[in-house]
Amino acid sequence: MASPARRAPAKAARSAIPQLSWRAPQPAPIVLVSGPEEVCAERAIAGVRDYLRAEDPALEVSDIRADDYAAGTLLGVTSPSLFGEARLVRVSGVEKCSDTFLAEALAYLSVPQDGATVVLRHTGASVRGKKLLDAIRAGEGSGVEIGCPAVKRDSDRFDFAAGEFQAAKKRIAPTALRALVSAFADDLTELAAACQQLIADVPGDITDQIVERYYGGRVETSAFTVADTAIAGRYGEALIALRHALASGSDPVPLVAAVAMKLRTMARVAGNREPSAALAARLGMKDWQVDRARRDLTGWNEESLGRAIQATARADAEVKGGSRDAVFALERMITVIATRAPYGA
Repeated sequence: MASPARRAPAKAARSAIPQLSWRAPQPAPIVLVSGPEEVCAERAIAGVRDYLRAEDPALEVSDIRADDYAAGTLLGVTSPSLFGEARLVRVSGVEKCSDTFLAEALAYLSVPQDGATVVLRHTGASVRGKKLLDAIRAGEGSGVEIGCPAVKRDSDRFDFAAGEFQAAKKRIAPTALRALVSAFADDLTELAAACQQLIADVPGDITDQIVERYYGGRVETSAFTVADTAIAGRYGEALIALRHALASGSDPVPLVAAVAMKLRTMARVAGNREPSAALAARLGMKDWQVDRARRDLTGWNEESLGRAIQATARADAEVKGGSRDAVFALERMITVIATRAPYGA
């Protein structure tokens, strides 16, 4: 069996076993799939199955629930069959495991069955089964761990979606990707399905128009649309986008946050002549973010950028309770940014 590869450093300090990416899973006698993100866990487990099935099409697959466990089951499904096929045992609910399963799983670590791969799914929702996890991470049972941390932040969802297209060697325009992520901001499962649909259906590069055609009903005016039009100096469009976003239920706080994020990026990039790749690496950004910030800086200077940042800071305080009229605060911020007006406007 191939040795695990592409180790991720996330838990190296706490674990003695290889840490694998859920995008590049490989089998081992014990595979611990940990963390709350179910989409990533499902991909990892399916990846292990596909890897083993490619090696042996006669792979036997068994499923066990650790919270509804009958004594002796683990040993029974991992024992060699008459014809010696490879075995994959998928164990769910380890965070709710019974005492019987815990005892038998700990015992199994010391004598894993040859030709068997046991995948243990633990969501991290409880400390139940911690003794088993600690034993696996200490190196008992020749295990590997596949971490599936929660995808919560916008940047995490963006990276997730970008990874979907990168893995499929499919190009998608950054603005199209952002629109797609915005359309499915509340459901990673739906976002993953949307990415896979575009990958399967679209033969060439994926553009803004394609995302609009597929998911236009879901792509409402986002905070980034407001920010983009204001920073580009399209004052009328920016006000219309702002009002549409508010009418669609957008909260003023993330609207201001989107503007602030773009202005901060512009300020970090402004005046720097380094190549995009070098500057991105130094600032901890992506190449396209540097290129986009440089395009956004067209028509800006140090004074107008400073005024815009001040106006955004003022709006941020006001929409968080410093003013009774959050809409007026937003419109004033947009006016200062889109018209390059003096800060007091």
